[in-house]
Amino acid sequence: MKIIRILLFLFALPMFSQQGGMWIPSLLEGMNEGEMQTLGMQMSAEDIYSVNQSSLKDAVPHFNGGCTSEVISPKGLLLTNHHCGYGQIQSHSSVENDYLADGFWAKNLSDELANPGMTVTFIVEIKDVTTQVLKNTENASSEEEKQQMIAQNKQSVIASSPKEEWQTNRISTFYDGNQFMLFKVETFKDIRLVGAPPSSIGKFGSDTDNWMWPRHTGDFSLFRIYADKNNRPAEYSENNVPYTPKHYLPVSLDGVAEDDFTLVFGFPGTTDEYLPAVAVEQLVETINPARIGLREVALKEQDAFMRKDQQIKIQYASKYARIANYYKKWIGESQGLKKTDAVGIKRNQEKQFTQRVKAKDLEKEYGSLLTDFDNAYAEFEDYNLAYNLFSEAFIRNVELLKNGFQLYQLEQVLEARGEQSFNDRKANILEDFKASYKDYSAQVDEKVFEKVIEFYAQNTPKEFLSQEFIKKDKSQLTKEIYNNSALTTYSKLEELLEGSSEEVVEKLNKDEGYQLVKELSKEFFENVLPNYRSKKLEIDALQKTYMKALLELSPKEARLFPNANGTLRVTYGQVKGYSPKDAVRYKPVSYLEGVREKYVPGDYEFDVPQKLLDLIDNKDYGQYAENGKMPVNFIGTNHTTGGNSGSPVIDAQGNLIGLNFDRVWEGTMSDIYYDPSISRNIMVDARYILFIIDKYAGATHLIDEMKLVHPKQQNSSDKKKKKRKRKSKKRK
Repeated sequence: MKIIRILLFLFALPMFSQQGGMWIPSLLEGMNEGEMQTLGMQMSAEDIYSVNQSSLKDAVPHFNGGCTSEVISPKGLLLTNHHCGYGQIQSHSSVENDYLADGFWAKNLSDELANPGMTVTFIVEIKDVTTQVLKNTENASSEEEKQQMIAQNKQSVIASSPKEEWQTNRISTFYDGNQFMLFKVETFKDIRLVGAPPSSIGKFGSDTDNWMWPRHTGDFSLFRIYADKNNRPAEYSENNVPYTPKHYLPVSLDGVAEDDFTLVFGFPGTTDEYLPAVAVEQLVETINPARIGLREVALKEQDAFMRKDQQIKIQYASKYARIANYYKKWIGESQGLKKTDAVGIKRNQEKQFTQRVKAKDLEKEYGSLLTDFDNAYAEFEDYNLAYNLFSEAFIRNVELLKNGFQLYQLEQVLEARGEQSFNDRKANILEDFKASYKDYSAQVDEKVFEKVIEFYAQNTPKEFLSQEFIKKDKSQLTKEIYNNSALTTYSKLEELLEGSSEEVVEKLNKDEGYQLVKELSKEFFENVLPNYRSKKLEIDALQKTYMKALLELSPKEARLFPNANGTLRVTYGQVKGYSPKDAVRYKPVSYLEGVREKYVPGDYEFDVPQKLLDLIDNKDYGQYAENGKMPVNFIGTNHTTGGNSGSPVIDAQGNLIGLNFDRVWEGTMSDIYYDPSISRNIMVDARYILFIIDKYAGATHLIDEMKLVHPKQQNSSDKKKKKRKRKSKKRK
């Protein structure tokens, strides 16, 4: 309870102009409401989050578990990023109907395309359950026992908390285990594709412009939520109807100006703002270079094939974009952390922390924390490196290794749980493989495999690999596997998995591709994972204690917001330019003329549809222009991260003014260290979205669904009326 009182006290502290932070929306009233209103917001905390009435939270669902989205019509029309809907757009594409290249616009409800397995999740209520989750854990004899008790308490709270039958309860952890919140949610399972611009608009600039400013990208797509006749979640059915939302966002036609208030509502994935200096140093010097290096060799091979072959470009478009996104992010993150001297700043903060520990006579509780961190991370480094390299090679970048690893896990299921579990898992794997092999090229994967496996062998600490594997000729090994392994085609793999569990395992262990995966996986599970987990558990326990100490000892102005963890958050700021380097100043808004300037005919990153060029040349912007120019993107000081893709950007009155989709490269280190001078999020201007839907796609029926508003004009009119009333009273 002492920690909770400290948290509540901190939540009540005044904010400062740096505006960093990702705040729990249910706690805004006692924390940030005043500063948001000082920055220009005209709403209350109750307008943003309410259990008793409709509020902004009811228009902002989690999109397919990874992005954010927002409802923008009374008929459940859903807006998110093009890159968030990319997999669905790709799945409906073919050489004959290439929606990635040409775009897609449903003319009516019956044309909207179903997406099996896709979900959106709304937050119904957020409730603090820290006391219940930590009940009796102070009596635990070890950290492992404590975590087991916490897990049991969580399940008890989830089971006993009231909900409707179509709702779900979840518990998320905050402040490294010092706070726990219960989320009551509703998950909709019938989500249909409504519209998407061509990739030449939705991904304009592609990898070259990714994480950069200025941007000129129409990164949006449209879906629709369907519900049963009672407006409740339901599996796909032709009888389902468009969802009627509790709240939807009106769309502003007034645009933005520098210093305008911006609120970004969404589901940021992961941040680590309170890591000690030694952890940041290890990330910058060891972990990021390894992850960057491995992805670089994979991307280079994929890119070479995609530039030559349209079929491969379609097959690998989504995979390439997914891999390239964090590859480039890690590069910018490392450069930003070095440029801002984040390690040095954290070391200075740690000196101040040590002084406060001594001043409060708490050396027994916290005096050895920083030394313990140094020792723990030194022991952790090689295991951390090996863990990340294995994850990159066997889970993310090489399809044969990834598929082989799933088969290795299948064999482990047989040993651990028996025949029935084996058969159940096998059926699920075959379904997954059937979908994934649709977009698989053995020719591409072979080249990627060769480069990645060489990088893996060279960079994994040698004590975790056999000498036999290290010495193997990787080029020859690649040829043997891709010539002989059944893992290179779905039909052969299907044959491999036919028969009893005994027969399947026997066939698997004769396959050359599987043999390599099994060998390296066994080395990982025996030599790396156990120590990685135990040392990570030790570090997590230290981090929890460190977080508790920071909450207890930090001065009032420290502003300790909880790290992002995939839960609903509010971050607010202003539209604002920035100076990334000496003598350079970036303005906060980009315009459509910039697309013409970047246009390169035939280039897959900077080509532009002729119709858009005609609209630019004719300045045919309709009602969406600003002083004869068409705004495209803008930047602000909102503290965002992965998961905020697709987040609504909301103005002072609660209207949609933009769609969050990226950050500037110099500020990607904000996951670890937020610097208000260079941390900027990048957003699509809502007027550009409307312009593309209306003038480019001609999908005016979608515009008609929305509520378009002029809040600035209304404010100006209201002010004039008030001024006239004051003058009239004076005359009387």
